[in-house]
Amino acid sequence: MKNEETLTSESNLSTKPNPPYLKILQALQELPFKTGKKTLIDILRGKETQKIMENKFYTLKSHNSLPILEQELSEQIETLILNGLIKQVAIDTNRFMKLLEITPKGIEELNNPTLYKKQISHSFNEEETNITENDLTIFNEFKEFLYNYNLEQKKAITSPKSKILCIAGAGSGKTSVLIKRIEFLIKYKSINPEKILAITFTRKAKNEMLNRLSKIPEAELVNIHTFNSFSEKILQKYNNQIYDKPTNILTYGDKITILNLALNKMNLSKQQALNIYFQNKQTFKTPEQQFNIFLNDCFFIRDYFKAKNKQIQESEFITTELKHKTSIRMIIELTNIIEAYMRKNGLRTFGDQLLDTIKFLTNNPQHIPEFDHILIDEYQDINSTQIQLLNLLNPENLFAVGDPRQSIYGWRGSNINYILNFQNQHNPAETITLTKNYRSKKQIIKLINESITHMGFKDLESDSTESSNIHLLDFKSEDEEHDFILNQLQKPNNKTTFILARTNNQLNELSKKLNQLEIKHLMKTDDNPANGNTNNGNGNRNGNNNNPLYSSISNQDLTLATIHSIKGLEADTVFLIGCTTQNFPCRGSEHPIIEMVKVEEYDKEEEERRLFYVAMSRAKTNLYLTYSKKPTYFIKDNMIKIIKNLPVSKNQTSTKKEETTQPLTNEDQNLNNKLKSWRKETATEQNLPAYCIINNKTIEEITINKPQDFHDLEKIHGIGEQKIEKYGSQILRIIEENE
Repeated sequence: MKNEETLTSESNLSTKPNPPYLKILQALQELPFKTGKKTLIDILRGKETQKIMENKFYTLKSHNSLPILEQELSEQIETLILNGLIKQVAIDTNRFMKLLEITPKGIEELNNPTLYKKQISHSFNEEETNITENDLTIFNEFKEFLYNYNLEQKKAITSPKSKILCIAGAGSGKTSVLIKRIEFLIKYKSINPEKILAITFTRKAKNEMLNRLSKIPEAELVNIHTFNSFSEKILQKYNNQIYDKPTNILTYGDKITILNLALNKMNLSKQQALNIYFQNKQTFKTPEQQFNIFLNDCFFIRDYFKAKNKQIQESEFITTELKHKTSIRMIIELTNIIEAYMRKNGLRTFGDQLLDTIKFLTNNPQHIPEFDHILIDEYQDINSTQIQLLNLLNPENLFAVGDPRQSIYGWRGSNINYILNFQNQHNPAETITLTKNYRSKKQIIKLINESITHMGFKDLESDSTESSNIHLLDFKSEDEEHDFILNQLQKPNNKTTFILARTNNQLNELSKKLNQLEIKHLMKTDDNPANGNTNNGNGNRNGNNNNPLYSSISNQDLTLATIHSIKGLEADTVFLIGCTTQNFPCRGSEHPIIEMVKVEEYDKEEEERRLFYVAMSRAKTNLYLTYSKKPTYFIKDNMIKIIKNLPVSKNQTSTKKEETTQPLTNEDQNLNNKLKSWRKETATEQNLPAYCIINNKTIEEITINKPQDFHDLEKIHGIGEQKIEKYGSQILRIIEENE
C-alpha cells in the first residue's frame, strides 16, 4: 500500500499518467450502482463499514486505492464535480440525498487525462530573481532615475534581456514598472518611441497608460493599444484589401435584430427558445435577462468555434441527455443562420476583429508592422487568438508582465498556460518576480498568501508595518448579514469601500436595501461569458460595465461589485459577502451551452480559489469576510488562525472549520431544543437511550452549521452513514422548518 507521502508526491508530478483523481473516476465507473460521497470515500480509503461489507465493495479494485486524508479526498471529489467530471444525482424518494455518477466528460477524462495538467501546482516553478553585481552597477548608474523602486523593480525596468517575464503580485506596482521601462528605453536606450508597442486588455488601462506617458518627453509617440484597437487600426488601413464590401462592428442592437430574425426563420418564439435553453428551470432572472444571456451565449458559441477553426456540430458538445441535445441542435441552427446573415450584411464581432487581422497579416506578411519592443500587460489573461497575433508580430524584444495568481478569466477563453510556460516558449528568457506588496497591510498579505499556499508561489511581502482589521463573521441569515453591512456603511467614513460578491444575485438584493435607505451607490456587475474574448472592441473586459464606478456618500466612496468586474482596483475597506460553500466555489451556471462545450483550458476549482484570492487582495486596511450558515472550505484552518492572530502551523493541510464554543443565539437555541425533543421521541419509540440516537455535541454542531443536505450532514462529527440514512431526512426537515 502506498502511504500518504507517496500519494502526495505523485499528485505533484505532471508526468505521472495516473494522478490520484483518476482513481476516484475509476471507482465510480467500477461501482455496480450509484453511491453517496461518504461511501465512495470509505471505499477509496479501504474502510470496512457495514455497507461496504454487505455489498462486497471490498472486492473492488478501487477499495483501498487512495488511502489519503478524508478531507483531502473530499475536496478532490468537489473539484471533479465542479469541473463536470462527476455529477450529483438526486433521488426521487429523498430530496435531501444525492448520489454520485461519472459523466461522459469524466469517462473522456479517464481515456485522455488532461485535468492534472491544468493545475498551476503541476506546471509552474517560480524562480528567484537573481540580482547580480552587474545589475547593482546599473542601478547605481541610474540611481536618480530609479529612486524609490525596489531591487526587483529596478531589474524589470533596466534588464537588457530580449525576452522577459515579469511575475508581478497583487499591489506590486506592475503598471508603474511597465511605464518606467518604456521611459528607460526612450531616454537611455535611444529607442524610437514609434517602434514601441504596449498592449493591454482594457480601455481603462490603455487610457491610464496614455495619461502617464503623456507626461514623459517623446513618450506620447509610443503605440498604446488594446488587442482590439490594434487590430481595428490595421483593418481600417487595409479595408479594401480585406473585405469585398463595407464592414461594421456588430452592435448590441444588431445582435437582437439578427437573433429575432433567426428565431422567426425557425418558427420559434422568444419564450419557446428560452424554455428549451433553460429547460424551464426556476431562475432569479427576468425574461429580459434570460434573453440577454441566451443572445450572448449564441454569439459566444459562434465566436468560440470560429476562433478554434472548427465546425459547430453535436460531437463538439459533451452530453448524453436528450433535453440537452435538443438545446444544442437549436443553438447550432441559430448560429448557422446568424453566420450567414453576418456574412451577407458585412457585420463582424470583436472576435472577428482579431481573426480577420491575423488572416490578413498571414497572407500579406509585407504589411506586418515592425516594432523593436513589445510590452504586454496582464499577460495571465491572454488567449490563443491573441498569441497568434503576437507570434505574427514576432518582436525581437518582448516584455510580458502578469500574475498567475490573478488569472480568473478561463471561462472566457484566457489560457493561464501561456504565462506558466513563457520560459519554454521564449527560450532563453529571464523571469523577474515582484513580491513586495504596496497596497495591503501585513496581516491581509499573510491571509491572502495562505489562501493559495498549495499553488506553490512565493509569498508576497508587505511594505507596511501598520495593523489591519480582518473579520470572519457568521450570521444566521443573509438578511442579518446584509443588515450588519448596512449598519457599517452608515457610520462616518472618508475612505473608499467595496462590497464584493461572487454573483449578481447577491448584489441585486443588497442594492435594493441600499436604495431603501437612500444610500447612493453604483453597482458593477460582470458581463456573461458570451463575449468570447477577455476583452471587447472597446477594450472592456466586462462589456458595458468595465469603467470604475464610484459615487459619493457624504465623505465616502462606495462601489458594489462582482469580483470579476473589480479586478485591478483597490479600496481601504472590503466586504466580501456570501463566503459560503454555494458561492465559493460557485457551482451554478446561467449558461447551459457553455458548460457542454469542450472548453479544456482551465481547472474551474483552481480558478474559483484564485477569484477568492483576488477579492481579498483588493483590501488595503479593513477586510470583512461574511457568510450565513456554512462557510466555504476555501477558508482554511490556518486562515482562521491568521484572522484570530493565533500561531499558524505550516504543516497543517486540513481545511475543516474549527469547532466553535460561542454561545447559541435564541434562534439556534430553539433549533437545538427541537432536535433534542425529536431525539427524545425517537429514543422512546425505539426503546433506546437518547445518546444512542445522537449525542449532545453532535446536536450542537448541527445547530451551528445547519446542514442543508446529506452531503453537508456527512461533515458533521458523530453522525455516520448509517445514522444519516436512518435519521438524516428527519434532521434536515427539522432544520428546514425552523428557518
